Amino acid sequence: MDASIKLGRIWNIPIGLHPSWFIIFALLTWSLATGYFPREFGGLSTAAHVLLGLVTTLLFFASVLAHELGHSFIALRNRIPVTRITLFIFGGVAQIAEEPKSPGAEFRIAIAGPLVSLSLAGLFGITYLLDQRIPYLAAPSAYLLRINLILALFNLIPGFPLDGGRVLRAIVWWWNRDFRKATKIASFSGQVVAFGFLGVGVFNMLRGDFLNGLWLAFIGWFLQNAAAASYAQTNMQHALQDVKVRQVMARECARIPSLMPLSQLVEENVLMGGQDCFFIADNGKLRGMLTLKEISQIPQPKWRFTTTEQAMVPISRLTSVTPDTELMQALQTMDTAGVADLPVLDGDELVGVLTRDQVLHYLRVRAELRI
Repeated sequence: MDASIKLGRIWNIPIGLHPSWFIIFALLTWSLATGYFPREFGGLSTAAHVLLGLVTTLLFFASVLAHELGHSFIALRNRIPVTRITLFIFGGVAQIAEEPKSPGAEFRIAIAGPLVSLSLAGLFGITYLLDQRIPYLAAPSAYLLRINLILALFNLIPGFPLDGGRVLRAIVWWWNRDFRKATKIASFSGQVVAFGFLGVGVFNMLRGDFLNGLWLAFIGWFLQNAAAASYAQTNMQHALQDVKVRQVMARECARIPSLMPLSQLVEENVLMGGQDCFFIADNGKLRGMLTLKEISQIPQPKWRFTTTEQAMVPISRLTSVTPDTELMQALQTMDTAGVADLPVLDGDELVGVLTRDQVLHYLRVRAELRI
């Protein structure tokens, strides 16, 4: 999940917000300011309730971030890169670049988040005991104690991709030594949990508790999709195991001169030729790479006056792979760099290009051949 708003980095991990985060931020702040705090701490003013709602919501999402940092810290300790952490409408997600190499590593990474949340619940509980007589401190402490406890217990539900589902996968993986089968079992458990949430949500809506029911149904829908996607990703990783870039890459790369206008390139090579990725080269020397992404960032009226050299990504900024790079590693490189095409270099020589479309085509062919 990509974050459109960048907040910064922790341990060199990008931290960001998905646009949906603002929806849950507003709803939670409103719920606290108009419902929870007036009910539990009615002696405070309306302005105080609103202020406490804002502060408590921010502290809640700081708790969610700490939960995800718990996963990330253990992943980094196990030499597994973390691509980014994103806060969104259903909480947060740490995007770990590759699967753990052992059941033990999987278990430690999965359990770290709930342990952080339980620790925070204990911390806020102690704070509440010490500041019960100060409403401005007691109010957020009491709520954050409860919500961090709920966060930990919810995530320990044994349904993939929740943390409890990953713990379940680690245990099954340790037991049968088959990562793919363990993922299948954990994903099935995750879908059972998801349909349970959907069923309870629909039941609540039929009983008249529409908002809570709708929220539970949304959670179930999200978990069901996430479980199915996680299992599909595992199948993809299995299919691409030991496959090298040289087996998938295109060896015929369109090379175009650096002074060609974009208008000519689009007319002759894109619209008529069906090409979408180009290498800019003069006298056999590679200067950069140009894709439809870079072209689309330039207003169409300027295409006649913009050369391919002006629009390209210079070779010094290109992320590349070699023919012997593992295909899964190349896909992780694409994801990290935020690109859909990678030049393939053998030493200093350009020998091909790897695109996401080629990988998808390779997977489709394997599926059709049932191999």
